[in-house]
Amino acid sequence: MNVYASVALSGDGYMDDRSPRRLILSTPADWREVMRLRAWADAILVGAETVRRDDPSLTVRDEALRRERLAANRPADPAKVTLSRSLRLAPASNFFTAGSGARIVFTDNAAASPLETAAEIVRIPDLSAARILTELEKRGFERLLVEGGPRTLGLFFAEGLVDTLRMAVNPAVRVGDPHAPRFEPPFDPARFPQQRRRLEGMEVTTYTLHPDRTEEDLHYLRQAIALSRRCTPCATSYRVGAVIVTRSGDRFTGYTHETSPTHHAEQEAILKATAAGADLHGASIYSSMEPCSTRSSEPESCSELILRHGFSRTVFALYEPSCFVCCEGAVRLRKGGVEVRVYPQLAGEVRAINGHLGLHE
Repeated sequence: MNVYASVALSGDGYMDDRSPRRLILSTPADWREVMRLRAWADAILVGAETVRRDDPSLTVRDEALRRERLAANRPADPAKVTLSRSLRLAPASNFFTAGSGARIVFTDNAAASPLETAAEIVRIPDLSAARILTELEKRGFERLLVEGGPRTLGLFFAEGLVDTLRMAVNPAVRVGDPHAPRFEPPFDPARFPQQRRRLEGMEVTTYTLHPDRTEEDLHYLRQAIALSRRCTPCATSYRVGAVIVTRSGDRFTGYTHETSPTHHAEQEAILKATAAGADLHGASIYSSMEPCSTRSSEPESCSELILRHGFSRTVFALYEPSCFVCCEGAVRLRKGGVEVRVYPQLAGEVRAINGHLGLHE
Protein backbone atom coordinates (compact mmCIF):
# COMPACT_ATOMS: atom_id res chain seq x y z
CA MET A 1 0.00 0.00 0.00
CA ASN A 2 1.11 3.52 -0.79
CA VAL A 3 0.96 5.58 2.43
CA TYR A 4 0.92 9.37 2.14
CA ALA A 5 1.02 11.52 5.29
CA SER A 6 -0.21 15.10 5.17
CA VAL A 7 0.22 17.68 7.93
CA ALA A 8 -0.34 21.44 8.23
CA LEU A 9 1.73 23.36 10.79
CA SER A 10 2.05 26.81 12.26
CA GLY A 11 5.26 28.73 11.72
CA ASP A 12 6.57 27.42 15.05
CA GLY A 13 5.73 23.78 14.35
CA TYR A 14 2.32 23.27 15.97
CA MET A 15 -0.54 21.23 14.49
CA ASP A 16 -3.16 22.97 16.63
CA ASP A 17 -3.59 25.14 19.69
CA ARG A 18 -5.58 24.31 22.84
CA SER A 19 -8.56 26.55 22.21
CA PRO A 20 -12.05 24.99 21.88
CA ARG A 21 -12.05 25.62 18.14
CA ARG A 22 -9.87 24.02 15.53
CA LEU A 23 -6.94 26.20 14.47
CA ILE A 24 -7.17 27.04 10.76
CA LEU A 25 -3.71 26.73 9.22
CA SER A 26 -4.29 26.02 5.51
CA THR A 27 -4.82 28.73 2.93
CA PRO A 28 -7.42 28.11 0.19
CA ALA A 29 -4.75 26.96 -2.28
CA ASP A 30 -3.30 24.54 0.25
CA TRP A 31 -6.77 23.22 1.03
CA ARG A 32 -7.37 22.56 -2.68
CA GLU A 33 -4.24 20.44 -2.78
CA VAL A 34 -5.44 18.50 0.25
CA MET A 35 -8.70 17.87 -1.60
CA ARG A 36 -6.73 16.45 -4.52
CA LEU A 37 -4.88 14.16 -2.10
CA ARG A 38 -8.18 12.98 -0.67
CA ALA A 39 -9.43 12.31 -4.18
CA TRP A 40 -6.27 10.26 -4.84
CA ALA A 41 -6.73 8.14 -1.72
CA ASP A 42 -8.76 4.97 -1.30
CA ALA A 43 -8.97 5.64 2.43
CA ILE A 44 -8.24 8.49 4.86
CA LEU A 45 -7.06 7.72 8.39
CA VAL A 46 -7.20 9.92 11.49
CA GLY A 47 -6.96 9.15 15.20
CA ALA A 48 -9.95 9.00 17.52
CA GLU A 49 -8.95 12.22 19.27
CA THR A 50 -9.06 14.04 15.93
CA VAL A 51 -12.57 12.66 15.36
CA ARG A 52 -13.66 13.87 18.81
CA ARG A 53 -11.95 17.27 18.79
CA ASP A 54 -12.17 18.41 15.16
CA ASP A 55 -15.27 16.48 13.99
CA PRO A 56 -13.85 16.22 10.43
CA SER A 57 -15.97 15.11 7.49
CA LEU A 58 -13.00 13.61 5.58
CA THR A 59 -14.84 13.89 2.29
CA VAL A 60 -13.95 15.15 -1.20
CA ARG A 61 -15.74 18.49 -1.33
CA ASP A 62 -14.75 19.39 -4.88
CA GLU A 63 -17.51 18.27 -7.24
CA ALA A 64 -15.16 17.97 -10.21
CA LEU A 65 -12.91 15.61 -8.25
CA ARG A 66 -15.92 13.59 -7.13
CA ARG A 67 -17.02 13.20 -10.74
CA GLU A 68 -13.50 12.07 -11.69
CA ARG A 69 -13.61 9.36 -9.02
CA LEU A 70 -17.01 8.18 -10.18
CA ALA A 71 -15.86 8.13 -13.80
CA ALA A 72 -12.98 5.88 -12.74
CA ASN A 73 -15.45 3.48 -11.04
CA ARG A 74 -14.36 4.62 -7.60
CA PRO A 75 -16.68 5.78 -4.79
CA ALA A 76 -17.26 9.55 -4.75
CA ASP A 77 -15.64 9.71 -1.29
CA PRO A 78 -12.76 7.66 0.09
CA ALA A 79 -13.32 5.31 3.01
CA LYS A 80 -12.82 6.86 6.44
CA VAL A 81 -10.67 5.01 8.99
CA THR A 82 -9.94 5.63 12.65
CA LEU A 83 -8.49 3.68 15.57
CA SER A 84 -9.88 3.74 19.08
CA ARG A 85 -9.20 1.64 22.17
CA SER A 86 -12.17 3.02 24.12
CA LEU A 87 -14.70 3.18 21.25
CA ARG A 88 -15.92 6.41 22.85
CA LEU A 89 -16.94 8.09 19.60
CA ALA A 90 -20.23 9.80 18.83
CA PRO A 91 -22.24 7.98 16.13
CA ALA A 92 -23.70 11.38 15.13
CA SER A 93 -20.26 12.88 14.36
CA ASN A 94 -19.30 13.80 10.80
CA PHE A 95 -16.95 10.82 10.62
CA PHE A 96 -19.98 8.49 10.64
CA THR A 97 -22.63 10.64 8.96
CA ALA A 98 -20.97 12.82 6.28
CA GLY A 99 -20.24 11.62 2.77
CA SER A 100 -20.73 8.31 1.03
CA GLY A 101 -17.47 6.50 1.85
CA ALA A 102 -17.21 3.38 4.01
CA ARG A 103 -16.44 3.85 7.72
CA ILE A 104 -13.96 1.59 9.49
CA VAL A 105 -12.99 1.65 13.17
CA PHE A 106 -10.03 -0.43 14.35
CA THR A 107 -9.98 -1.40 18.00
CA ASP A 108 -8.50 -3.91 20.44
CA ASN A 109 -11.64 -3.56 22.60
CA ALA A 110 -13.85 -6.67 22.62
CA ALA A 111 -16.86 -4.93 24.19
CA ALA A 112 -20.05 -4.36 22.23
CA SER A 113 -20.48 -0.81 20.94
CA PRO A 114 -23.31 1.34 19.54
CA LEU A 115 -20.90 2.15 16.70
CA GLU A 116 -21.63 -1.28 15.23
CA THR A 117 -24.52 0.19 13.24
CA ALA A 118 -22.51 3.20 12.03
CA ALA A 119 -19.27 1.57 10.86
CA GLU A 120 -17.39 -1.66 10.32
CA ILE A 121 -15.71 -2.40 13.66
CA VAL A 122 -12.51 -4.35 13.06
CA ARG A 123 -11.23 -5.97 16.24
CA ILE A 124 -7.53 -6.72 16.12
CA PRO A 125 -5.12 -7.92 18.84
CA ASP A 126 -3.00 -4.77 18.72
CA LEU A 127 -3.40 -1.28 17.29
CA SER A 128 -0.12 -1.30 15.39
CA ALA A 129 0.30 0.49 12.08
CA ALA A 130 1.54 -2.78 10.57
CA ARG A 131 -1.66 -4.61 11.43
CA ILE A 132 -3.95 -1.74 10.40
CA LEU A 133 -2.19 -1.41 7.05
CA THR A 134 -2.38 -5.15 6.43
CA GLU A 135 -6.09 -5.30 7.26
CA LEU A 136 -6.80 -2.40 4.90
CA GLU A 137 -4.86 -4.08 2.10
CA LYS A 138 -6.85 -7.28 2.60
CA ARG A 139 -9.99 -5.19 2.09
CA GLY A 140 -8.69 -4.00 -1.28
CA PHE A 141 -7.36 -0.56 -0.36
CA GLU A 142 -4.17 0.45 -2.16
CA ARG A 143 -3.68 4.16 -1.30
CA LEU A 144 -3.92 5.51 2.24
CA LEU A 145 -3.83 9.17 3.29
CA VAL A 146 -2.91 9.69 6.96
CA GLU A 147 -4.06 13.12 8.13
CA GLY A 148 -3.41 12.93 11.87
CA GLY A 149 -3.35 13.60 14.70
CA PRO A 150 0.17 13.60 16.12
CA ARG A 151 -0.07 10.22 17.87
CA THR A 152 -1.48 8.49 14.79
CA LEU A 153 1.15 10.05 12.54
CA GLY A 154 3.80 9.07 15.07
CA LEU A 155 2.58 5.47 15.04
CA PHE A 156 3.05 5.15 11.27
CA PHE A 157 6.42 6.93 11.28
CA ALA A 158 7.70 4.83 14.20
CA GLU A 159 6.98 1.65 12.24
CA GLY A 160 8.53 3.05 9.04
CA LEU A 161 5.30 2.78 7.06
CA VAL A 162 5.06 6.27 5.56
CA ASP A 163 6.13 6.53 1.93
CA THR A 164 5.59 10.26 1.36
CA LEU A 165 5.18 13.20 3.75
CA ARG A 166 3.61 16.48 2.70
CA MET A 167 4.32 19.17 5.30
CA ALA A 168 2.66 22.56 4.78
CA VAL A 169 3.80 25.37 7.10
CA ASN A 170 1.94 28.65 7.55
CA PRO A 171 4.62 31.13 8.76
CA ALA A 172 1.99 33.77 9.47
CA VAL A 173 0.52 31.70 12.34
CA ARG A 174 2.29 31.23 15.67
CA VAL A 175 1.03 29.19 18.62
CA GLY A 176 3.81 29.43 21.19
CA ASP A 177 2.14 27.02 23.66
CA PRO A 178 4.53 24.29 24.85
CA HIS A 179 1.57 22.09 25.75
CA ALA A 180 -0.11 22.28 22.33
CA PRO A 181 0.39 19.39 19.85
CA ARG A 182 3.58 19.76 17.81
CA PHE A 183 5.01 17.89 14.87
CA GLU A 184 8.60 17.55 13.77
CA PRO A 185 9.69 15.15 11.01
CA PRO A 186 10.86 12.04 12.93
CA PHE A 187 13.74 11.50 10.51
CA ASP A 188 16.80 13.30 9.21
CA PRO A 189 15.42 15.42 6.34
CA ALA A 190 18.85 15.57 4.70
CA ARG A 191 18.69 11.81 4.02
CA PHE A 192 15.65 11.91 1.76
CA PRO A 193 14.72 13.56 -1.54
CA GLN A 194 12.52 16.59 -0.98
CA GLN A 195 10.68 19.19 -2.99
CA ARG A 196 10.17 22.68 -1.54
CA ARG A 197 7.82 25.34 -2.87
CA ARG A 198 5.65 28.26 -1.82
CA LEU A 199 1.89 28.04 -2.18
CA GLU A 200 -0.25 31.10 -1.42
CA GLY A 201 1.51 31.98 1.80
CA MET A 202 2.32 28.36 2.73
CA GLU A 203 5.75 26.73 2.64
CA VAL A 204 5.20 23.21 1.36
CA THR A 205 7.84 20.47 1.58
CA THR A 206 7.26 16.98 0.21
CA TYR A 207 9.60 14.22 1.41
CA THR A 208 9.98 10.90 -0.44
CA LEU A 209 10.80 8.32 2.24
CA HIS A 210 10.33 5.23 0.05
CA PRO A 211 10.83 5.60 -3.71
CA ASP A 212 8.32 4.20 -6.15
CA ARG A 213 9.69 0.86 -7.41
CA THR A 214 6.53 -0.37 -9.08
CA GLU A 215 8.09 -1.17 -12.48
CA GLU A 216 10.93 -3.17 -10.94
CA ASP A 217 8.60 -4.92 -8.50
CA LEU A 218 6.16 -6.01 -11.19
CA HIS A 219 9.02 -7.29 -13.38
CA TYR A 220 10.31 -9.69 -10.72
CA LEU A 221 6.86 -10.51 -9.39
CA ARG A 222 5.80 -11.72 -12.83
CA GLN A 223 8.91 -13.93 -12.88
CA ALA A 224 7.88 -15.38 -9.51
CA ILE A 225 4.37 -16.09 -10.80
CA ALA A 226 5.79 -17.81 -13.88
CA LEU A 227 7.95 -20.00 -11.64
CA SER A 228 4.93 -21.05 -9.59
CA ARG A 229 3.52 -22.80 -12.67
CA ARG A 230 6.35 -25.33 -12.46
CA CYS A 231 5.03 -26.67 -9.17
CA THR A 232 2.94 -29.84 -9.42
CA PRO A 233 -0.56 -29.22 -7.98
CA CYS A 234 -0.94 -30.69 -4.50
CA ALA A 235 -4.02 -30.86 -2.26
CA THR A 236 -2.05 -29.72 0.80
CA SER A 237 -0.03 -26.80 -0.56
CA TYR A 238 -0.14 -23.69 -2.73
CA ARG A 239 1.76 -23.37 -6.00
CA VAL A 240 4.14 -20.46 -5.29
CA GLY A 241 7.23 -19.04 -6.99
CA ALA A 242 9.92 -16.78 -5.53
CA VAL A 243 12.79 -14.61 -6.80
CA ILE A 244 15.56 -13.13 -4.65
CA VAL A 245 17.53 -10.07 -5.75
CA THR A 246 20.51 -9.19 -3.57
CA ARG A 247 21.97 -5.71 -3.13
CA SER A 248 24.79 -6.69 -5.49
CA GLY A 249 22.31 -7.81 -8.16
CA ASP A 250 22.63 -11.58 -7.74
CA ARG A 251 19.41 -13.47 -8.40
CA PHE A 252 18.12 -16.75 -7.03
CA THR A 253 14.82 -18.47 -7.73
CA GLY A 254 12.67 -21.21 -6.30
CA TYR A 255 9.23 -22.74 -6.39
CA THR A 256 7.17 -24.92 -4.07
CA HIS A 257 8.52 -28.49 -3.71
CA GLU A 258 11.31 -27.83 -6.20
CA THR A 259 13.80 -30.03 -4.33
CA SER A 260 11.80 -31.33 -1.36
CA PRO A 261 8.13 -32.15 -0.68
CA THR A 262 8.26 -29.94 2.43
CA HIS A 263 9.99 -26.86 0.99
CA HIS A 264 8.17 -23.64 0.19
CA ALA A 265 9.22 -21.39 -2.69
CA GLU A 266 10.92 -18.74 -0.54
CA GLN A 267 12.80 -21.46 1.32
CA GLU A 268 14.03 -23.01 -1.94
CA ALA A 269 15.36 -19.65 -3.18
CA ILE A 270 17.03 -18.87 0.16
CA LEU A 271 18.72 -22.27 0.24
CA LYS A 272 20.21 -21.65 -3.22
CA ALA A 273 21.41 -18.21 -2.16
CA THR A 274 23.06 -19.41 1.05
CA ALA A 275 24.66 -22.35 -0.79
CA ALA A 276 26.21 -19.83 -3.16
CA GLY A 277 27.50 -17.74 -0.25
CA ALA A 278 25.31 -14.76 -1.15
CA ASP A 279 24.86 -11.91 1.31
CA LEU A 280 21.10 -11.65 1.87
CA HIS A 281 21.22 -8.66 4.20
CA GLY A 282 19.23 -5.91 2.53
CA ALA A 283 18.02 -8.19 -0.28
CA SER A 284 14.52 -8.19 -1.78
CA ILE A 285 12.36 -11.29 -2.15
CA TYR A 286 9.48 -11.48 -4.61
CA SER A 287 6.88 -14.14 -3.96
CA SER A 288 3.65 -14.84 -5.80
CA MET A 289 1.90 -15.30 -2.44
CA GLU A 290 2.31 -13.87 1.07
CA PRO A 291 5.18 -15.65 2.90
CA CYS A 292 3.84 -18.11 5.46
CA SER A 293 3.91 -17.47 9.20
CA THR A 294 3.10 -21.00 10.43
CA ARG A 295 4.80 -24.28 9.50
CA SER A 296 4.35 -27.82 10.79
CA SER A 297 6.68 -29.59 8.35
CA GLU A 298 9.71 -27.31 8.81
CA PRO A 299 11.33 -25.64 11.86
CA GLU A 300 10.97 -22.10 10.49
CA SER A 301 8.25 -20.34 8.54
CA CYS A 302 9.18 -18.39 5.43
CA SER A 303 8.56 -15.06 7.19
CA GLU A 304 10.93 -16.17 9.96
CA LEU A 305 13.56 -17.10 7.38
CA ILE A 306 13.20 -13.71 5.70
CA LEU A 307 13.65 -11.92 9.04
CA ARG A 308 16.59 -14.08 10.13
CA HIS A 309 18.49 -13.47 6.90
CA GLY A 310 17.99 -9.71 7.07
CA PHE A 311 15.94 -9.07 3.93
CA SER A 312 14.86 -5.44 3.57
CA ARG A 313 11.87 -5.88 1.23
CA THR A 314 9.19 -8.47 0.54
CA VAL A 315 6.89 -8.15 -2.48
CA PHE A 316 3.92 -10.39 -3.25
CA ALA A 317 0.69 -10.46 -5.27
CA LEU A 318 -1.84 -12.36 -3.16
CA TYR A 319 -2.45 -12.53 0.58
CA GLU A 320 -2.48 -16.18 1.62
CA PRO A 321 -6.09 -17.41 1.74
CA SER A 322 -7.28 -19.13 4.91
CA CYS A 323 -7.40 -22.60 3.36
CA PHE A 324 -5.00 -24.16 5.85
CA VAL A 325 -4.05 -21.55 8.49
CA CYS A 326 -4.64 -17.88 9.24
CA CYS A 327 -1.44 -16.38 7.82
CA GLU A 328 0.20 -13.39 9.52
CA GLY A 329 3.30 -13.19 7.33
CA ALA A 330 2.86 -9.57 6.21
CA VAL A 331 2.17 -8.31 9.75
CA ARG A 332 5.20 -10.11 11.19
CA LEU A 333 7.47 -8.88 8.42
CA ARG A 334 6.31 -5.28 8.83
CA LYS A 335 6.75 -5.47 12.59
CA GLY A 336 10.24 -6.84 11.97
CA GLY A 337 11.19 -3.79 9.92
CA VAL A 338 10.83 -5.35 6.47
CA GLU A 339 9.20 -3.20 3.80
CA VAL A 340 6.19 -5.07 2.40
CA ARG A 341 4.65 -4.27 -0.99
CA VAL A 342 1.53 -5.91 -2.37
CA TYR A 343 0.35 -5.78 -5.99
CA PRO A 344 -3.25 -7.05 -6.07
CA GLN A 345 -3.51 -6.43 -9.84
CA LEU A 346 -1.60 -9.71 -10.26
CA ALA A 347 -3.56 -11.62 -7.61
CA GLY A 348 -6.07 -13.05 -10.10
CA GLU A 349 -3.35 -14.95 -11.96
CA VAL A 350 -2.05 -16.41 -8.68
CA ARG A 351 -5.56 -17.52 -7.74
CA ALA A 352 -6.01 -19.17 -11.13
CA ILE A 353 -2.70 -21.05 -10.78
CA ASN A 354 -4.01 -22.37 -7.46
CA GLY A 355 -7.38 -23.35 -8.87
CA HIS A 356 -6.77 -26.92 -7.66
CA LEU A 357 -7.52 -25.58 -4.16
CA GLY A 358 -10.64 -23.76 -5.24
CA LEU A 359 -8.96 -20.37 -5.56
CA HIS A 360 -10.57 -18.53 -8.43
CA GLU A 361 -11.23 -14.88 -9.17
